[in-house]
Amino acid sequence: MKKHTYNTGVIGNCAYIAHVESNTNINWMCWPRFDDSFVFGSLLDEVKGGSFSLLPPTETYQTKQYYIENTNILCTEISYSEGAYLVTDFAPRFYQYERYYKPLMLVRKIERLSGNPQVKATCKPVASYGEKRLQRIQGSNHLKFFGLEDELRLNTNISFSYLLEYQPFVLNETKYLVLTYGTPLEAPLESTAEAFLSKTMNYWRTWVKRSSIGNFYQAQVIRSALVLKIHQYEDTGAIIASSTTSLPESPGAGRNWDYRYCWLRDTYYTLNAFNNIGHFEELDKYFHYIANITLKSQHRLQPMYSVSGKADLVEKTLDLKGYMGKNKPVRIGNQAYEHIQNDVYGQVLVSLLPVYADRRFILSERTESRKMIYQILESIDSTMDDKDAGLWEFRDISQYHCYTFLFHWAGTCAALNIARELSDKDMAQKALDLRERSIAKLEGCYDSKRGVYTQAVGTPNLDASSLQLILMNYLDPSTEKARKHLENLEAELQSENGLFYRYKHQDDFGVPETTFLICAFWYVETLAAVGRVDDAIEKFESLLQYGNHLGLLSEDVDAATGSQWGNFPQTYSHVGLVNAAYRIAKKLDRPNFL
Repeated sequence: MKKHTYNTGVIGNCAYIAHVESNTNINWMCWPRFDDSFVFGSLLDEVKGGSFSLLPPTETYQTKQYYIENTNILCTEISYSEGAYLVTDFAPRFYQYERYYKPLMLVRKIERLSGNPQVKATCKPVASYGEKRLQRIQGSNHLKFFGLEDELRLNTNISFSYLLEYQPFVLNETKYLVLTYGTPLEAPLESTAEAFLSKTMNYWRTWVKRSSIGNFYQAQVIRSALVLKIHQYEDTGAIIASSTTSLPESPGAGRNWDYRYCWLRDTYYTLNAFNNIGHFEELDKYFHYIANITLKSQHRLQPMYSVSGKADLVEKTLDLKGYMGKNKPVRIGNQAYEHIQNDVYGQVLVSLLPVYADRRFILSERTESRKMIYQILESIDSTMDDKDAGLWEFRDISQYHCYTFLFHWAGTCAALNIARELSDKDMAQKALDLRERSIAKLEGCYDSKRGVYTQAVGTPNLDASSLQLILMNYLDPSTEKARKHLENLEAELQSENGLFYRYKHQDDFGVPETTFLICAFWYVETLAAVGRVDDAIEKFESLLQYGNHLGLLSEDVDAATGSQWGNFPQTYSHVGLVNAAYRIAKKLDRPNFL
């Protein structure tokens, strides 16, 4: 089978994300929010999805795509028999008037590189997930599209005679297309686009320079950090798992989910990644998002919320053909918000620990969260004896999951440290009692005959998430018990090429066919933690081959073909890369220009 990769790059400005195919088409872009309907969505339906492309007048051409170094500005070169041209795409982002300017604005610049190339510009936005075509009206120097909640406007210096009839034009001077939502571009087109390009480039390069990224595979970590950054919805601080929905975990399997939401289960790993690259601002915003959700929660915490903190994420199926025209169903919303995942409480407590341990947070923030900590400890207490769906969100399987008990333990350890900072004896005693209970629960998952912690109490199944027993120091990495546990996981869940399955038993949809990329990065981290640094480096290097032509990572990888599957790019795969590189670099503790 031919290796499948996602042939797109992404741009964004922490207000929206757009996917740009290597042929210049914007095949996925949701406005005005990450979780709103797409304006361009040919990724999931070539007919209903509309298009925004800048193509040559021939089907035979070559393409090359790359990022301007240390930015989220994407370049696509198109060459064919008559000449070559360059398309530069970006979402403006820079500091202005004491705040970040991040408009719902897509800027496209077209430059001639050689010869006399012709370009056919096509802009066909849609609404309501492709069910609604927009009315197009020509203005003096722009096109207006009506049918959304606000006005969509395209400013350009391309002749409208060519644009309206989708006719190719000779590219004898630089052309610009600026698509806006809500607030139209009133300033001069050419000079404004160039100024925004320069300011956006400077913003991203300054952001990278202010990162603490070591020399171990530095370029790959920088790209992952840039990807992670644009998946944060800055208005609230939420970080989404991915900007796409319904890209299948494996072709035809029906495992197609909407990932445009924020999962609390991944709070610890995401905050850790930002901390590892020295970015406090993003960590601070994410903390406030988590705090808002926690304090407003009347009952239990859900596994996931919208970028605004909305709780109801009702799952629906759309009448779209699906990825590659055949991967149905296409879902929006996610039923997993209804699931019971009790590890979220520990995740939140661990995420709160830096508020007390890191003095960059001010005293009032530490004091105000005291009530929240008591509230979460009570939730751990009341759910300790309950089964749940686990972090992999089994829809019809409920168990006493090892991973859940691990985060009960980690959360209570964090609460104990917080109690000491606050000199709160009652909190400390509550945390100690719950920690002892969680240890007893964890040990109920231990299979003494094999020397391994299983996925849940009473099952022989193994789970890659139990690598975290070592990474979070529940198991001392230097002990025989940790070594034996790791060996069992390697033997059962590792593929021949170093990839890692989440688990290999049957779930609600059958036996998983693809590996989960973040699990492979957890494995790399674990190898480094137990002192097998050379093995960790080797496995880390092998995982880099599973990025696409721009180094962007998917959620899942087919172990047999190396194909990318699942929603793309996957934030937590890039979180895994950042954290694995950081742990290896700490072990090396020396310059290593690889």
